[in-house]
Amino acid sequence: MVEAEGRTFAFEGFDALTPEVLETFPYEYPERTALVVIETDEWSCVCPFSGLPDFGTLRIRYQPAASCIELKSLKYYLTSFRSVGVYQEHAANRILEDLVACCRPSWMEVALDYRLRGGLHTVVTVAHGSRSND
Repeated sequence: MVEAEGRTFAFEGFDALTPEVLETFPYEYPERTALVVIETDEWSCVCPFSGLPDFGTLRIRYQPAASCIELKSLKYYLTSFRSVGVYQEHAANRILEDLVACCRPSWMEVALDYRLRGGLHTVVTVAHGSRSND
């Protein structure tokens, strides 16, 4: 029998992320407040201790100012996290930082809802700006 306790798998750091692939398109209705909601249940990264995969749901909500996030580029960006070892709280903040830099929204919220592991369910939510209720 092979002892698995303490075993780790190789993983990458933040330098493997590709925020440069993020693209935008102009939001042509700046006089109208819009709420854009993007959600995927295919979020994944790896545990920074063991290298084991973490899975969950990622929800991005934002109010565009001058531009919107192009979805195919967002998929490519999110895929770059799959081999990155990152704490859940840091993943949410890094995604928020990169997306705010990309599209400069009036308001944005990123929520990572991780699947149950070891009996603990974790949801990390971070935000930027002030949400308009128009």
